[in-house]
Order: sequence, then structure tokens, then C-alpha cells
Amino acid sequence: MTTDIAADVFEEHRPVLLGVAYRMLGRLADAEDVVQEAWLRWSGADRSAVREPRGYLVRVTTRLAVDRLRQIKSRGETYVGPWLPEPCVTHFGNAGPDTAEKAVLADSVSLAVLVVLESLSPLERAVFVLREAFGYPYAEIAAMLERGEPAVRQLAGRARRHVDERRPRYDVDPAQRRDLTERFLAAAAGGDLAALLELLAPDVRLVGDSGGKSRAPLRELEGSDKVARFLQGAARKSVPDLTHRLLEINGGPALLVLSGGTPDSVFQLDVSGGRVQAVYIIRNPDKLRSLAAPA
Repeated sequence: MTTDIAADVFEEHRPVLLGVAYRMLGRLADAEDVVQEAWLRWSGADRSAVREPRGYLVRVTTRLAVDRLRQIKSRGETYVGPWLPEPCVTHFGNAGPDTAEKAVLADSVSLAVLVVLESLSPLERAVFVLREAFGYPYAEIAAMLERGEPAVRQLAGRARRHVDERRPRYDVDPAQRRDLTERFLAAAAGGDLAALLELLAPDVRLVGDSGGKSRAPLRELEGSDKVARFLQGAARKSVPDLTHRLLEINGGPALLVLSGGTPDSVFQLDVSGGRVQAVYIIRNPDKLRSLAAPA
């Protein structure tokens, strides 16, 4: 395999490798670093012995991501305020014959699920991502992680129980989420307290991620009255040259707010029963850089 062919093969599989690494790490910069390291391994490997390039590359990427996770200090000990994943622009909402597969991929990259995955061990997270998001058989996952298949099955069961117990159950209908997102935007932008209270579930949560680098609640807010009043107060604060646009972020509709053309914040909602159950706000500027270019 020539260098040019090796590069073409790697580029063909890059989206899958980024998908694995991002779900493992929750940050695009970390994921891109891992994929770049995987390329260096691939370009320097004896590729004549590789029968299945995709499997080889996913194995290398997964192991690198596990090592990276082990090196990262617990975010809960050093991060200022609540932590949310770096928002990632996706395109899972398009209709097509593989709608069911897209729904699985979208769920596996949702903010709610990625927050839960933060509490798994690196190996549990790797097994969960490879099995639940990408459908790899246990035997292949065992080979990738150099573990016995029974041990991998145990890791998978433990991870699945953990995620099922902790992740919220929300509707995934994209049309309903988009409709509520647009209505939420109108109510929040206008500081309309009554309209916000009508949209918010009584036990709604608001999670704001600023990393201590911009204004956002340093603790989760709970309850429709607290959340609505916070949003009403935020609407009264002057933001220069404010614009916004709707994007698909982490598998669902989201609102990108820009100030002078620079990303200021991302809002995303979790919806159930026609009400907003959770509001996620990402304002850490380090996590918004990838959204600076026009969608």
C-alpha cells in the first residue's frame, strides 16, 4: 500500500475515528489529537499485514483515547462549575432509510448521555461506545482492548446499567424539539416570564457551563420559577450585535447565539411530554471555537 493510498484509506475512515474519539473524550480538540496520533501510527505501520483497515484504525484510536482518558485529571476536581461536553455539529436529523441508525448515533452523542459517560471508567466508556454507538461484537471489542470476552461483557453490562439508571428519558422527536426550541427562543429573547413558565416543566433543570470564563450559574438551577427568572434576567442584559441561528448540535436542535459574529453561547433543550425538562447552556469560549465558522 503506497503512502497516497494509505492516506486515502485513513481519510475514508476519519469520520468514524473522530466519532469514537469524541464520544470517549467529550472534547473535539482531544478527539482530533487522538485521531492525528492514530494517523501517525497508521502511516508508520507495516500495513501489508493489515487485513481490515477500519478495524485496525478503530482499535488504535480506542486505545489512544483510553490512554488519554487515564491521563486527564478528573474534571470534577478542577473544572469551575458544571461540566458539559464541547458542542459538536451533527447531521443526524436528515430523513433517510437509515433513520433508526441515525437515532442511535444521535442518542449516543447527546449532551445528556455524554455527561453520564463522564462517570464511567475509561474501559467501561470504551466498551459502551463501541458496542452501543457502533455495534461492534463483543469478540471484536475484546480483541481491540486486549481483554477476554467475558470481561468485556461484564464491562458492557455494568456500563449499560449505569447509563440507564442515570440518563434522563426524553422525547427524541426532532420536529417537536425544534418547535419547542423556537418557542423557547421567542419567550427567552423577549423576557416573557409567563410564556417561559408555560414551556418549562415544573421540575426543569438548567445546567450552565462557563468553565469560570464567562457568566453562567455555578450550580444547576432547579424548578420552573428559578429557571424562568434566570432566563428573564439574562434577556435584560445587553449583548452587542446579537444574532442567532438554529443548528443541529449533538444530535438535536440547538440555538447558537453570536455577539458581533463571535459565538457567545449554545442553548439546547431536552423535551418530554411537550415541556422543556432540561436547559443546557454552554458559554465556555474554549468550547465554542469550532462553531465560529458559518454552518
